This record gives sequence, C-alpha cells and structure tokens, in this order.
Amino acid sequence: MAKSNGKPQGNSRRASKSGSAKDAIALLKADHRQVEEWFSEFEKAKDSKRKASLAQQICNALKVHAQIEEEIFYPAFLEATEDEDMHHEAEVEHTGAKRLIADIESKPSDEYFDARVTVLSEMIKHHVKEEEQADGMFAKARKSDMDLAEIGEQLQARKRELEADRSLIGKTKRLFAAA
Repeated sequence: MAKSNGKPQGNSRRASKSGSAKDAIALLKADHRQVEEWFSEFEKAKDSKRKASLAQQICNALKVHAQIEEEIFYPAFLEATEDEDMHHEAEVEHTGAKRLIADIESKPSDEYFDARVTVLSEMIKHHVKEEEQADGMFAKARKSDMDLAEIGEQLQARKRELEADRSLIGKTKRLFAAA
C-alpha cells in the first residue's frame, strides 16, 4: 500500500474544477494536447524554417514535460500504486524519446530531419495513449491516494522553473524523488 507522508490524501479532482489550479493529470494532459497540436502543424508545414521552429518547440516542451514527470509524478505514482511495471515502461519510453530529441536537435538540417520528427511523433502518441487509456497510469493515479492537486502545484512550479532557465533541464532529475 501507499505510504502516508503527512499530506492530505485523496484523488483531489475537486481542485481542478475550482478554477484556481490544475491537478497533476489535467496539467500533463494539457501538455499532451499542446504537443499533439504542434506535431500536426509540423506535418502540414512546407517551409523548412517553420518545420525547424516547430521541431524546436516540440523538443523543448517534451524535455520539460519528461523531466517534471520523472522528478515528481512518476515517483509519486510508484509510491502510491507500487506498479513497477507501468512505471518502468514509462521511464524507458522517456529514455527513447530523449535520445531521439537529442538526435533531432543535433542534426536540424540533414535529410533525415523530417523522418526523425515523424518517428518522435509516433513514439509520443504511443506513450500518451499508454498514460491516458482506461487502465493506464493516469487512471491508476486517480484511483490511488495520490494528492493530485498538490502534485499539480509541484509540477507547475517546476515547469515554470525549467522554462525560465533551460540550463536546468536534465540536471536535477531526482530533486523531488524524496518529496
């Protein structure tokens, strides 16, 4: 069973409906929808400069998203659900995506650029489907004793920090693991 850390427990769905803050799952799903939109724009774009700009937006967003999930959401999920298989699969999928992102960023103008971004899109679609499906990570998180409102606040704060100082991306992966 999940360990109590002294914080109020429960799925905290009401917090997202109050209008003040998004719970963790709502915030992560909003990130998913934004990146899906940018991938769609990339597919339709003809201009190489527009494609490069969209690819950079996508890569930056995915790096931040992956880091906040790995630092905050995934450890809380693992503690609350003890579902090591689902946790480990998500971490491995992130590793693959981050490797492809690094490849995209290091070779922005070679002949495989569009193919790399397309494969990244497919990888991310698969990962999002796994997280959001009826028996996926988000559903299990909602059924657990995770404080999704509090975790949402932590995710949002860390996301703002990473977006303000991109040099932090990848440097403090386990900062919130003990929280």
